[in-house]
Amino acid sequence: MMFLLCRILPLLLVPLLLQAARIKDLTDVKGNRSNQLFGYGIVTGLAGQGDSKIEYTELGILNALETLGIRADKADKSRNIAAVMVTAEIGPFAKEGSRLDVTVSSIGNADSLQGGILLQTPLKGADGQVYAVAQGPVSIGGLSAGNAGGNVQVNHPTVGLVSNGANVEREVASVVTFDNSLDLLLRSPDNLTAVKMAEAVNNYYPGTALATDGGVVNVRIPTQFAGQTTNFIAAIGSIDVRPDVAAKVIINERTGTIVATQNVRISPVAVSSSNVTIFLNPTTGVSQPLPFSQGATALIEGENAELVEEVGRFEALDELDPPGATTVNELATALNKLGLTTREMTSILQSIKNAGALQAELIIN
Repeated sequence: MMFLLCRILPLLLVPLLLQAARIKDLTDVKGNRSNQLFGYGIVTGLAGQGDSKIEYTELGILNALETLGIRADKADKSRNIAAVMVTAEIGPFAKEGSRLDVTVSSIGNADSLQGGILLQTPLKGADGQVYAVAQGPVSIGGLSAGNAGGNVQVNHPTVGLVSNGANVEREVASVVTFDNSLDLLLRSPDNLTAVKMAEAVNNYYPGTALATDGGVVNVRIPTQFAGQTTNFIAAIGSIDVRPDVAAKVIINERTGTIVATQNVRISPVAVSSSNVTIFLNPTTGVSQPLPFSQGATALIEGENAELVEEVGRFEALDELDPPGATTVNELATALNKLGLTTREMTSILQSIKNAGALQAELIIN
């Protein structure tokens, strides 16, 4: 238990040392965004691990052969090919001729894409236009081996990556300025953080920034940066801002992790805690068959469950050492002083929240 409590306490204290961050690490510039691309492709050379009896796989390879001037009525049944979906993201500054990584995933019943080659595949955007063309060897992070008697699989052998496998054929237009200004989009919207960010920019470029809401800071481009939008974005991106973090306590019951932000406050409250221990005692019994039956005497292994609960301790958190558990540091110290497990901490935090004494959002995953 002491190991568990020592592990929980640092997790509660991690957010205490909140430092200033650069604006570029807190925001995105409106208009500077990636776009998703996708396409239907065929992977060949799968050595009998490809699709079997999939109509659209056969049609795909027949169409590929027809583009090469080869006409065929039906495709090979050797399971050396597989139908795949090819996906990628094209960044806001991708130029014609630059290369992208693409992800290849089977949409048929292929066993593995290991050793396969992706045939030339056009990648389209949401507007139906082709922005890149992908082709190349597929690298997978898993494997599958076995036969009808058994099979061993590691990770996902039906998903792979073609590194630098796509050539950009069309650039995505990026417009970041509107009426000689740009918008900074906060990744974690917060009114106070937006105001602080506008004030920080105004300290360097007076009268240029205004927080329009909790998620957007509008910045007008100063005259000295006329025609130099990229330089201005780089300049304001390096400005430090201390973001304001909402008071939250996040509990992951599956992993036993508790994380709290530095602004968590707790009013004086009393808590009763008890420790519950379950003992499983193995038992041995004998099963005796009925007379004249064909059964045999057998030993039966079992377990008896015994629950022991200690007497509850009703203690006031504001009277513990240190007195007045008003911050997350003092709250963690107080709860650990009670000798609580993660399960008990979760229950107590829920009760404190229900009592209105926890001034924070409680999130349980």
